[in-house]
Amino acid sequence: MEVALIVSILVSGILNLIMGVLIILGAADRKKSLPFALFSFATFLVALSYYAIHKIDYADSVRWSYAFGVLIPTFLLAWVYNYSSGSANVWKKASIYFIGFAFFVSPFVGGLLIAGINKDPQLGFIETTGPLYPVYIAYYLIVYGIVLISLLEVYRKQPEEKKQTRLILTGFAIYGALGLLFGLILPFFGYDRLTDLDISSTVIFVGFTTYAIVEYKWMNIKVIAVELLSALIMGTALFEIFFANTLYQRIYKSVMFLIFATLSTLMVRGIITEVKRKEQLQLMSDKLAQANDKLRKLDNAKSDFISIASHQLKTPLTAVKGYISLALEGAYGVIEPKLHDVLSKVYDSSERTVGLVEDLLNMSRIESGRMEFTFAKWKLEDICQEVIDTLAIKAKEHGLSLEYIRPNAALPEVMIDGAKIREVVSNLVDNAIKYTPKGLVRLKLEQLGDNIRVTVSDTGVGVPQSELPYLFAKFSRGKDTSRLNTGGTGLGLYVGKQMIENNGGKIWAESDGEGNGSRFIVEIPMVQSEELLKIGCDQTPFIIPVQELESTALLSLALAAYSIASCAV
Repeated sequence: MEVALIVSILVSGILNLIMGVLIILGAADRKKSLPFALFSFATFLVALSYYAIHKIDYADSVRWSYAFGVLIPTFLLAWVYNYSSGSANVWKKASIYFIGFAFFVSPFVGGLLIAGINKDPQLGFIETTGPLYPVYIAYYLIVYGIVLISLLEVYRKQPEEKKQTRLILTGFAIYGALGLLFGLILPFFGYDRLTDLDISSTVIFVGFTTYAIVEYKWMNIKVIAVELLSALIMGTALFEIFFANTLYQRIYKSVMFLIFATLSTLMVRGIITEVKRKEQLQLMSDKLAQANDKLRKLDNAKSDFISIASHQLKTPLTAVKGYISLALEGAYGVIEPKLHDVLSKVYDSSERTVGLVEDLLNMSRIESGRMEFTFAKWKLEDICQEVIDTLAIKAKEHGLSLEYIRPNAALPEVMIDGAKIREVVSNLVDNAIKYTPKGLVRLKLEQLGDNIRVTVSDTGVGVPQSELPYLFAKFSRGKDTSRLNTGGTGLGLYVGKQMIENNGGKIWAESDGEGNGSRFIVEIPMVQSEELLKIGCDQTPFIIPVQELESTALLSLALAAYSIASCAV
């Protein structure tokens, strides 16, 4: 046997040993990977046996090479069952190891596998095979066939593991082909000088499989790198102990070895702890991302449901309100005072319900990004005056004074969605009337620097300081508001805030405490940003000949029949 051949066998065995150690130390699932690590160790032991056959005068090294050799297919089969099914059946595992143990002891049972051992001066020890040898070879071939079929099944049925299985299959195919070439085909033609190289081919399979384990995170590469570095340092320190010249050097190097061993152990444990902590954080982050995604889908489903339900409710409610208005206006004849009072109450209730549906629709549009804004030049004095004129009668019915303080000088026109601003200001004044038992409601318009400020103040119930930060949240209502107004939803201020902000402005509330009234302030910039002004309305205006309608109630019915966006033309 040439020296190069012996060295290649020994080197391949050592490489397999190192990779087996790395798998044991760094595998994410050690139980699943243990049989493959034992397979790597078995190839190392066979390599040592081959070395002993040719370099050490020990005849039984031949028997040990056969004994260790049968461990290779045994552990390989056990690992493949773990890999293909997650874990092999207990009885199946026991059967695999029992058959392997039976073949393991067979080289030492008289004449069954090895009939005799002779020493050749050139080739070292050469065995004479016994009657069990064909069964031994058949065991190898059957196991390798099962392994190949199992890996192909995994490749076909488990798409998530296709890439790593492809690597393992590639390594196994090369290993099997070289094993057949060196172990069976060449000896069959009388050339057996390379027979022992079949063990060297295992390093290809082990290398491919270890790469698959590392590449697809069955092992943590950071842990492996630290463990390998630690092993090199400790191996070097241990090597120096044996080559120390004096007792003092030997003691000194032994102490250094112990220090290196302790520090390496602590370092590896620290890295493993850090890796586990990062894995746990990553797992928590992934779960949180999944939960957020589910919540987002649920929120979108909720918004869609509210939008659809509100649309379905709005049309019949508006029709009810319209027909009641027609009845109250006398379109269907004279109504008795008692019935007129009842219809007025029904009209008020339907108006509140329509307002509720409109708030829900607005909330749905805002959350889904479907709220449309049409910008044009508007005079805020006209908007505020219109709000005062509309709500003056309601304030008088509540026994309140309604004041409008106009600016001393005319204000410039501003680019806003006038309909949305009117809706917000009207809602603020309406709320002030509802929550002011007696006294005054004031609407003030003024210019402050580059902004125009609208302030709605009252002498009503006020707002506790603890509730001010939550007034503009969805479904948020003050502590005493439900007592004074049971029909509110807590959506008006939320929707209003979104509308004001989408008009480039801001809105907030102030109060001196309970019973001291409150102030709701809106500020609109006189010059809007270019980005905001790019928002337009692409819908074609829908023109209704108002003169053909009998009353304003019919106009509201017509508008309700179509989803008409107000566009500046």
